Amino acid sequence: MIIEENEEVVLSEERGRAFITIKVDGYNLKKFDEVTRKYARLKVTNFMALKKAVENKSHEPIEIGCWIDSIDIELSADKMQAVVTIYESQSYIQEHTQEIQSAINQLVTKNNIIYGQVPIDFQKVITGKTYIIATGLPPQKGTDAIVTYLHQAEKKPEINADGKANYFDMNFIVEIKEATWLGEKIPAQEGIEGRNILGEVIPSEKGDDVPLKYDSESAYEVEEDGKTVLRSKTNGVIGEINGVLSVQKHLVINGDVGLETGNLKFDGSIQIKGTVLPGYSIIASGDISVESNEGVNSAELIKSTEGDVFIKGGIFGKDITKIEAYKNIYIKHANGCTLEAQENVFIGFYTMGSTIFGNEIFLDERKGKIIGGKVIAINSITAAYAGNSLEKKTELIVLGIDRKILTENAKTKAEEMMKLQEEMTKLNFQLSQLNQFKNTMSTQQIAAFEQTKQKYHMMENEVKDLDIEIKRILSLLRTSTDYFIDITQEANAGTVVQIGNKSTTLSKATKGKFKIENGELNV
Repeated sequence: MIIEENEEVVLSEERGRAFITIKVDGYNLKKFDEVTRKYARLKVTNFMALKKAVENKSHEPIEIGCWIDSIDIELSADKMQAVVTIYESQSYIQEHTQEIQSAINQLVTKNNIIYGQVPIDFQKVITGKTYIIATGLPPQKGTDAIVTYLHQAEKKPEINADGKANYFDMNFIVEIKEATWLGEKIPAQEGIEGRNILGEVIPSEKGDDVPLKYDSESAYEVEEDGKTVLRSKTNGVIGEINGVLSVQKHLVINGDVGLETGNLKFDGSIQIKGTVLPGYSIIASGDISVESNEGVNSAELIKSTEGDVFIKGGIFGKDITKIEAYKNIYIKHANGCTLEAQENVFIGFYTMGSTIFGNEIFLDERKGKIIGGKVIAINSITAAYAGNSLEKKTELIVLGIDRKILTENAKTKAEEMMKLQEEMTKLNFQLSQLNQFKNTMSTQQIAAFEQTKQKYHMMENEVKDLDIEIKRILSLLRTSTDYFIDITQEANAGTVVQIGNKSTTLSKATKGKFKIENGELNV
């Protein structure tokens, strides 16, 4: 088939192959380019042959490329889209719209496209550009499961109208009854199926499940109205241990801890309506709340091994009282006592002659005073005043952290925990095997069996403690490295300011945010 013929050249096609014949001398590539601009279907694939034909003025047909189809259709690998490319001139497209549309329809039928066809606006078609002629419907993933929990008491001070923080009037403990609603899960939903351009169904994906995190010994699941509802197995207080919701045992002392109660040690939370009398102690695994407005006077020890300590009044410790919390300490004032928190310490009014340790230590930014004693933090100390006009020695120390040492410490503890877990797996296997013969065991064998169980439970507690410590270290590593001491009103002369290994004793009153700048303390 002759595509183009004039006095100089013949452009022909045979079975999809394109040929050129040079009829006269003086023909060049520029003239050939003028011819090929008219034919979008001509695809030159052998440029060297074309160049040789022009240079040698070949009078015989030379194959230079191919004569491609007028319309090309392409389906995506996932059969979700089909595109066409029209290789005809703009004028030809406008003059032969119906023919081109008919050819496209034939290609659509030939390729079994039956869904999602898209019309083409031939008035805007450009030669050689691809256009979508069919598109599938993607499947829609289902909604993820939705989990909600009963709100716990927000253990933070309220901000009064005058902007001051009220550290000693907080809703610290939420009491609940047996079968109380603790949370619920709306299950993940099925998605909406899709369809490709061949009409084939594309299965949808169900939404992701989200587990209800709770202590199975204190709560249970029940199906209600298409939802999984979490309810309490017992009376107690709502709590959280290592990110898991639990109902903790709750002991309420309506009066004081003293002669009538003796020292208290309790696996759960303790709420004391009165105070803790001189010389008495409280140790609890959960939160401890002492709600007397008079506070605590000369008590020996108040310690929470897994929770917070809240003392509505202040402490007059007479250098005897010690408060320890695995998490936070909230207190009105601290006088002659020791406070130690693994997380933060919040003090409403003042601390005098006390030793305080925590990750971050906060006093009221307008009136909070640190007078005498030693206040030690990992990250920061914030107060309005430090020291007094008598230049009473007051030490403010921010230690910072050695990330390398902490990382190595976490790694060592993780290795220790893995070894314990391996031993526990072996012990658990032994126990499961021995348990089958428990009814036929002798007295000595039963004793040995019980000792093995005790060993397993001891290792279980060790793993739990290691896991808690590793998480605490990792939390420290994630905290900001902006260590500072912020005294908003006045730091008196005689106040010791130390950050890391840099320290100084103030010789005159000043205020500001003290931190390390360019390797030095900015005092």
